[in-house]
Amino acid sequence: MTEILTVGIAVLDDIFRVPDRLEAGAKHRATGVQTVFGGCATNAAFAIARLGGKPKLLTRIGGDGAGATLRTMLDAAGIDTSLSHTISACKTSRSAIIVEADGERTIINHLDPTLPDLPDWLPKQLPKTCKAVLTDVRWEPAALCMLKLARAAGLPAVLDGDRAPLDPRLIDTSTHVVFSAQGLRELTGVTDLPQALKAVAKDPNQFLGVTDGAHGVHTLWQGKAGHVPSFKVTQVDALGAGDVWHGAFTLALAEEQPMDAALRFASAASAIKVTRAGGATGAPTRQEIMTFLGERT
Repeated sequence: MTEILTVGIAVLDDIFRVPDRLEAGAKHRATGVQTVFGGCATNAAFAIARLGGKPKLLTRIGGDGAGATLRTMLDAAGIDTSLSHTISACKTSRSAIIVEADGERTIINHLDPTLPDLPDWLPKQLPKTCKAVLTDVRWEPAALCMLKLARAAGLPAVLDGDRAPLDPRLIDTSTHVVFSAQGLRELTGVTDLPQALKAVAKDPNQFLGVTDGAHGVHTLWQGKAGHVPSFKVTQVDALGAGDVWHGAFTLALAEEQPMDAALRFASAASAIKVTRAGGATGAPTRQEIMTFLGERT
């Protein structure tokens, strides 16, 4: 199995489904509630596991009851947390998430500001079997360290730039950067996404992309702008779709799939996920992606 190191945040999510649009100041009744693991790096790790890869998660977990629950969930999901540590004096990250009838989500997250940035247990080298590194921007010092190690080893160093501001060194150190539409617009102040990618570009050999939901993925690579249309599906739950995309994309890069195939593979994974409730726990298997793509060739 292809081993991928994912670096960043792990969260215990409480997901509430509501039948109507949220209204400020109003009380809402949920039609369902579910507690799942979450966080960009964690969701990506689960997507990798579902696709037959071997994810290792580097994260910080609090020494509270939520942390114990989260550990149990991650173990059951096949995510290797041997590089992650429990910090007894800190709280585990928590989120309350509202998913509306059309699948759009609102997230309220708490991340303990006392979690250590550069603990002495941070790996000084990558596992020998590691084939790629994927980081989010929720734990920037660790992300930068691991991206540097990936670059030094000649491995794909992938950054999920889902929000701004962020340390510009993260972008400079990555071989592949894929932003969310909101994150790229916040970073550049440019509304037009292809133009925003050009505003970020420095190295023509660095792959830049931006996911834009139903509008597909815009790319800039080797001096050429591109666009990958999204697959038309009925959206049930958009939560975790971008994380699943990044996990599938990084695994495809580690498997040395051609870029066009890697983008299509990731887009299919994300499209299948949004048809399912439960955040990233709706990530598809490889066979489901192959069937999905085969029906749309």
